[in-house]
Amino acid sequence: MGVKEDIKSGNLARVYLIYGTESYLKTFYKNKLKEVALAGGDPMNVASFAGSGISERSIIDEADTLPFFAERRVVMIEDSGLFKKAGDLADYIKNIPETTVMIFTESEVDKRNRLYKAVNEVGVAEEFNALSEGDLLKWVGTLFKKSEKNITTDTARFFLDRVGTDMNNLVNEVEKLVCFTGERDVIEKADIMAVSSEHVEGKIFEMMDAIGSKKQEEALRLYYDLLTLRQTPAGILTLTIRQFNLLYVIKDMAARHVDNKTIASTAGIAPFFVNKYIAQSRNFDLATLKEAVEYGTELETDFKQGRIEDRIACELLIVRYSI
Repeated sequence: MGVKEDIKSGNLARVYLIYGTESYLKTFYKNKLKEVALAGGDPMNVASFAGSGISERSIIDEADTLPFFAERRVVMIEDSGLFKKAGDLADYIKNIPETTVMIFTESEVDKRNRLYKAVNEVGVAEEFNALSEGDLLKWVGTLFKKSEKNITTDTARFFLDRVGTDMNNLVNEVEKLVCFTGERDVIEKADIMAVSSEHVEGKIFEMMDAIGSKKQEEALRLYYDLLTLRQTPAGILTLTIRQFNLLYVIKDMAARHVDNKTIASTAGIAPFFVNKYIAQSRNFDLATLKEAVEYGTELETDFKQGRIEDRIACELLIVRYSI
């Protein structure tokens, strides 16, 4: 059984580990588990811990505390780092009181860790990463349907390309579109262009397309667009270097026939963007990408040490590789 099934049935395990890269899903299921565990009971039966300095003894003391006029007590631990180091909590987990539900929410875990193995043995450990393109499109469609709005798959894909795949941001952008369209029940591309905030990474991707296609004027126009989005030249420089590095890593892995799922995980991008990055990387050879990262890093160092203005550094990088 998994987290979703337990929430649906109401038959909860004593301990949960929710981990992965998708913060929206982790927060959503963490809160759902808490809601089911409390069953409308007093919130005073919730103890929360956050950060790497958490005392294991404090967690155990809270978990051993009996619930106050309720069936369960909930102990929530977030970003503790306990699943990447040695500790004694693994032994306790196996004997956690039946009146306690312990919920860990982590970004990274080591599956060789004793605590991870203990949770996996007596409870549920489930990973939540970025959704596939198909699942994300369905989810966006569901968000609109809840507000009695319809959107075609093509328009939904345009929406994702414009605002990105961060699910927290997508919720906000959907709400903006729902308000903007008023009584109309169909979301159009023109609506998205009118009110949706274009994400910076999308502009950087477009700019890199222009650089790779040797369209220098277009690359510089997109650079100035980023400035109008209140991005600093220093920030754009950092993102451009990051993009060159991503393309280098992805092109290298693709050449070695690494599968898309592994590429996405290694590069830290959504799986359905991998093919787009591979296509973009074809505009450069590996040597050029490596050189661009090194040159960009030199320019960034020169700016930080006061030898060059950030605006000039950024423009030099764009111009050099769009000639």
